Amino acid sequence: MNMHLWPRQLRRKNRAWVRRHSYSFFSSLGVLLQHRIGTLMTVLVLGIAMFLPLGLYMTLDNLEGMNLRQDEWSAVTVFFKSGTTQAEVERVADELQKSSDPKVVTIISPSEGMAEFREASGFGKSLDMLDENPLPWVMQVSPQPGPTEQVEKQVEALMGFLQSIDSVEVTQFDYKWLQRLGRMMELGKAAVSALILLFGLAVVVVVANTIRLDVASHAEEIEILALVGAGNAFVRQPFLYTGLWYGLMGSVLALALLSLTMLYLGRPLGLLLETYGTAFNLHGLGFSDTLWVLLGGAILGWSGAWISVQRYLRRLKVGGRLGRQ
Repeated sequence: MNMHLWPRQLRRKNRAWVRRHSYSFFSSLGVLLQHRIGTLMTVLVLGIAMFLPLGLYMTLDNLEGMNLRQDEWSAVTVFFKSGTTQAEVERVADELQKSSDPKVVTIISPSEGMAEFREASGFGKSLDMLDENPLPWVMQVSPQPGPTEQVEKQVEALMGFLQSIDSVEVTQFDYKWLQRLGRMMELGKAAVSALILLFGLAVVVVVANTIRLDVASHAEEIEILALVGAGNAFVRQPFLYTGLWYGLMGSVLALALLSLTMLYLGRPLGLLLETYGTAFNLHGLGFSDTLWVLLGGAILGWSGAWISVQRYLRRLKVGGRLGRQ
C-alpha cells in the first residue's frame, strides 16, 4: 500500500516545491518594482560595474579581429643581390612555398619596382637620366595569419631560411611593432581578468549590502517564521530570488550600455579606419556570450544575497530560546 502511495506523495511534494519557488520568484520581482527608485539606483550601480570589464573585453576582441593591412605589415621583404636572375628568384619562391607554406609570395622585378618608385616619388624626369636600373629583384613574403605569437614564430622561420640563401642580400622585417602589439594584447587580457574579479566582487558586495538592509527590515517576520518551525532554506528563498533579480537586471543594463556605446563609436571608428584603407564593423557579443553574461550576473546576485542572509541566520540561535546572540 505504501509503495502505491509513494509516487503520488512525491508528485505532490514536487508540485508544492514548484509552486513555492514560482511564487517567490515572481513575488520578489513585484516587490522590486514597487520600490522603483531604490531598485533603479542599485541596478545602475550593478550595470555600470559589469559594463566596465565587459567593455574592455569587447574592445580587445574587436582589436584582435581588426585587420589594418596586417598582411602588408607582417610581410618579410627580401632584397636579392645585384645580378640575380629571374630563374633564381623563382626557384627561391618555389622552395619557400614548399618549406614554409607562407600565405602570399609576391615577386617584384626591377622594372616593376622602378615603375612604382617613379609613380610614388614624382622624380620621373630625373630617373630617366639613369643609364641602367639600379634596383634589385625584391620578394615580399606574408606569413599565415593567426595569433601574434604564432606569426612571430613563422616570421623567425622565414628569416632563418631566407638568410641561408646565397643569392639573398638583405631580409627586412620590422617585428618590433608586432611584439609590442602582442604584449599589449596580453596585458589587456590580464587586465580584463583582474577587472572581472574585482567588479564581480563589487557586485556581490553591493547586492549583499542591499539584501542586508532588506533582511533587517523583515527581522521580526523572519524570527516569527523560525519560531513556528520554518527552516533556513524557506527563510532564504525570497531574498535569494531578490538577489538573482538584481544581478540579472544589472547584467541586462550592462549589455544595453555596451550596445549603445558600440553604436555611438561605430561611425567615428569607421572614418578612422578609412584612412588605413580598410573597412571594419564593430561586432558585439554572440548569443552564447550574452547568455554567459546574464548567467554570471544572476549567479553574482544570488551569491551576494546568500552571503547576507546566511550571515543573519547564523545570529539566530538554533534551538532553545529564539533571539539574537
